[in-house]
Amino acid sequence: MDYGAKIAMYKLVILIESFPEWQKLDERWPEFLHISEEMPGLRREATSQVLEFLFGNKIYVRMHELFFDSEADLRAAMASPPGQAAGRMLQQITYGNMVLFIAEHQEDDLDH
Repeated sequence: MDYGAKIAMYKLVILIESFPEWQKLDERWPEFLHISEEMPGLRREATSQVLEFLFGNKIYVRMHELFFDSEADLRAAMASPPGQAAGRMLQQITYGNMVLFIAEHQEDDLDH
């Protein structure tokens, strides 16, 4: 996929669903971030707290994105010891109430 974008990366996207005690997620979130930040090849990350749904299913409370230069780098990071540890912790702190997917990410200037 090429839409003339200047920056292309791959990202692992984590969508965390609402669950009865999802606020407890905040207690262990810094620990998850610390582990995930040790993944090899990680270029940057972003966390978004969902404030309001304007349309569609209202099930997600948080989105976290981990950015890598290539799909191979992303997959290697997931298979690494820190990646495996972060995955286990994520399962624990969300009780499995999440969706994970890999996406190709492209950014562009508005005047492009």
